Order: sequence, then C-alpha cells, then structure tokens
Amino acid sequence: MFLHDKHLQFEAKPVKPDPLMAKRVQELIGGQYGEMSVAMQYLFQGWGVRKGNEQYKDLLLDIGAEELGHIEMLATMVGRLLDGTSIEHQEAAMKDPATAAILSGMNPQHAIVAGMNARPADSVGNPWNGSYIISSGNLLADFRANLNAESQGRTQAVRIYEMTDDPGLKDMLAVLIARDSYHQNLWLQAIAELEEAEGKITPGSFDRKLEREDIAFSLYNHSASSEESAEGSWAKGKTPAGDGKFKYESKVHVEGAIPELENPHPSLHSTKPKK
Repeated sequence: MFLHDKHLQFEAKPVKPDPLMAKRVQELIGGQYGEMSVAMQYLFQGWGVRKGNEQYKDLLLDIGAEELGHIEMLATMVGRLLDGTSIEHQEAAMKDPATAAILSGMNPQHAIVAGMNARPADSVGNPWNGSYIISSGNLLADFRANLNAESQGRTQAVRIYEMTDDPGLKDMLAVLIARDSYHQNLWLQAIAELEEAEGKITPGSFDRKLEREDIAFSLYNHSASSEESAEGSWAKGKTPAGDGKFKYESKVHVEGAIPELENPHPSLHSTKPKK
C-alpha cells in the first residue's frame, strides 16, 4: 500500500521555461539509470525479500518509495520547463540561425503526445523499459547493481547540472545529487555487511570446490601487442576475497579443439556443404 502526499519533498521550480533542458531532464526520469529504473529496481527487490531479512526489505522499500518522489519532482520540473512553450514557438524561433542552434532538439513528443508534460521516456524519446531493472533474489548481487545504478545516475545528474544556468533547476539537481551520494554510501555499507556475513564472491552459498580452482585466479593476456594489464594490482598478490592469489599468464590458456558443427536436418534448408 502506498500513501501519497501532494507536497513535493523538495521544490522543483525553474526560473524560466527551457524546452531543450526539459528534453535533457527526461534522461533522469526514464533513462536506463533514471529514477523510474531505481524506483522499480528497489521496490521489486524489496517485494522479493524472504523472511529473516526484514531489515533489508524495509530498507529497499523506504528507498524505492523515496525514488517515486524523485520521479514526481522531475516530472514537475519538466512540466514547468515547458510552460508557455509550443511547437509553433520553436518553429518561429528556428528561422533565426542563432536561436535554432540553441533550441534545436526540443522533444516534439512533449507537445504532440504529452501536452507539454513529462513522459516515461529518456532524453531521445525511447520509452522506459522494465528490462533496465535488476532483481535477482540475491541481495549482495542486487546491492552491487544498486551501487552501479546510483553511480551512473549521479554522474548523469552532475552532467546536466553543468549544462544549465537556471538556479531553480540547479537547486533541484543539487538535491538529487546529494541523495545519490547518500545512496552510494548506503549500498556500500550494506554490501560490506553482507560480504562480512557471506563472503565477497557471489553467491557465497556455492561450494567453491565444484568450480575449476586452477583457473579461478588467472588473468590471461589477450592483447597481441602489449602486456600493460600485468602492471595492475589484479595481476599479483592476494585476492580481495582472500580466497587465493592473482596470477598473470602471458599466454592465453587453451584446452579446447577447433569446433566443427554437424549440418542440420535437410528439412531446415540450411546452406548446402561444399564437400
């Protein structure tokens, strides 16, 4: 159950309309790492948490609900950035080359499809896709995905912050950037907690003796012209998981033969073999 309060958690009011910026802000709504993605990712992860991990369930649902509020803030911002604008305004402005260079790229779907409102889409009009979200049922794997999502989302918000001079838009972006900073710290802390309990290799419940331990720590050189990757800390010394020692192999490890596939059944009408 969700309860909605009509107040925005933080203000979302630009100083003046800017249809091109409205298009850019759409990425923070419906892009791969936008607020729609993290909201659904956290909520589905939370809904799937099983008994015994109630603290993680509550955490995920808390953050997922917060992200829904971020979508509301961004959608409000897009609507206000589009206030008083129209396709006709853009077409008239496009007659001036200097203005055209600034305004070109306004999303026509804001007017044609959404009536000057935000859409569940990214900055080039691609609709939000549920395949963006990760909810595997393994909390350590999921929390690492969450850390990546917040890292990517914060990077994009920072880039848009650098693209605008509007104080109102900057104020709202500063809020989102700060919350993304917190969420990165949050997932780092939760990851460390789970790693302490389960180990750093996911899933920790699988018997490591069943995997090929002889190849579990080697970096193979697949570069024909250099061995610069051998200089990294991942090429020698103890692994972060504490389960072995890194090794660097200057030659690619090869065990398999050259594959030769049998011809399919004639009823499939594949290419006829030459021999």
